[in-house]
Amino acid sequence: MSYTALYRKFRPDTFASVKGQDAIVTTLKNQIKADRIGHAYLFCGTRGTGKTTVAKILAKAVNCEHPVDGNPCGECESCKAIAEGTSMNVIEIDAASNNGVDNIREIRDEVAYSPTTGRFKVYIIDEVHMLSIGAFNALLKTLEEPPSYVIFILATTEAHKIPITILSRCQRYDFKRISMNTITDRLMELMEKEQVEVEEKALRYIAKKADGSMRDALSLLDQCIAFYLGEKLTYDNVLEVLGAVDTDVFSALLREILANKVAEVMKQVEDLIMQGRELSQFVSDFTWYLRNLLLLKSSEELEDVLDVSTENLMKLREEAGMIREDTLIRYIRIFSELGNQMKYASSKRVTLEVALIKLCRPQMENDEISLLERIRVLEKKLESGMIVAGTPGGHRNIPKEGPAKDEDEFFGGLEIPYQEQEEEMPQAEFEDRAAPEDLQKVMSMWRSILAEIHDGRLKVVLSSAIPKYNTSGEDNRLFIVFADFLGERYINDPETKKLLEGIISSKLGKQVEIKMILSQDEHLTQGRLSKITVDQALQQIHADIVIEEE
Repeated sequence: MSYTALYRKFRPDTFASVKGQDAIVTTLKNQIKADRIGHAYLFCGTRGTGKTTVAKILAKAVNCEHPVDGNPCGECESCKAIAEGTSMNVIEIDAASNNGVDNIREIRDEVAYSPTTGRFKVYIIDEVHMLSIGAFNALLKTLEEPPSYVIFILATTEAHKIPITILSRCQRYDFKRISMNTITDRLMELMEKEQVEVEEKALRYIAKKADGSMRDALSLLDQCIAFYLGEKLTYDNVLEVLGAVDTDVFSALLREILANKVAEVMKQVEDLIMQGRELSQFVSDFTWYLRNLLLLKSSEELEDVLDVSTENLMKLREEAGMIREDTLIRYIRIFSELGNQMKYASSKRVTLEVALIKLCRPQMENDEISLLERIRVLEKKLESGMIVAGTPGGHRNIPKEGPAKDEDEFFGGLEIPYQEQEEEMPQAEFEDRAAPEDLQKVMSMWRSILAEIHDGRLKVVLSSAIPKYNTSGEDNRLFIVFADFLGERYINDPETKKLLEGIISSKLGKQVEIKMILSQDEHLTQGRLSKITVDQALQQIHADIVIEEE
């Protein structure tokens, strides 16, 4: 006898054996017991959730000679004929290949003849959304007022494509995705019947991969059993057959991304490819891993939602403490976009590598979260003392320890005046005349002024701002000129003004009044502002910053 696939061999034949659709099953059973059977049903839902199976059970039940609690008995002639596919009372039609007007007209002509045996003639039209507009129109009148002995059961995965005139003539039942626990329990039950030894962890992964489809789960399980025929089916076996990646790999990869170790991340990708892993599946699974981290970080009450082992949960807790929520959201956004790109990418590997480099290098993006991430990178370096003093006129170098860095990581490429210690700048002429002594001191102390500001956003905006003074007007205030629109939110903020005046005054030892403006509004000031620039100031204080790579 030829082998029968698991999903066909264990196809439910009674309502009681249908898993994950309790509400629909209960409703249909009650209708049969009360003899309140409708003339047209529409079964909607994703693949493998039981639409066609329930349709066949319903066809059996309405024609069964001895129904038991709304279920077909499976023993009478009618039940046996329907199960074997020889019954003239149940007509299955595939709308994908029979979608023309003529096909529907044949049905319309056939319904005029009552069944020779049994109570009802049942028409099961699968993938009904594939019918043409003309075919739908031909079906309308028959569907609305069929003979009393005819039942139509329409099944579809895309209910939105069905005309509203058809929908309004049917009882609609939406088949939901089957939960992972329900699928796992069913697989375990079937493996006991088949006498196949299998790890529960392996079945849970198959159930997760099936994405709510019982048929997909059984097909995947069939595939894995065939590969390891006669052996115990383990979690690692399943990963190997399905080209999937273990969570330990995700954990190691995430830690390398957080450490900005691009070379190590690329080595991980190389290893995955050499092992024959499916990159699209890797992207999907890693996105799910990041989702688990975000849920765990958002609330400890969500731990029960995470389908992970105790050992993996401990790792997740540790990693949740290493990463911020907004950074996680940025990672998930990049990988969600990557999932769509992978479908059409000519080189999946290159597309994946670019996305992973984006995770390691926030300066490659200009969104708000990436900007904040770059600020944190700089703050971390400053706190750890990675910037050391050089000789006058020389360079400021970063020690060799730690991962390779480049200049763009510092405020995303923004130049920052740097001075190892507060000192007066020598007098220098810039275009019109030398800057006043106070302005020179502020420029020389600009880095230490920034260091006392704890608001990350304000710090990065001020890093590109330039202190100036009025060269010809009577306005003796110190002007802080913001380079771009990012400073707009601060120019009229009294708290920011008070903060800067306090820090600058404490550095100079006397009161200083400041005025914050945008560079595009300089012409609105009385007189003309000094032309001193950050580049010129850096030349005077010998504070070039050079980042040496490993």
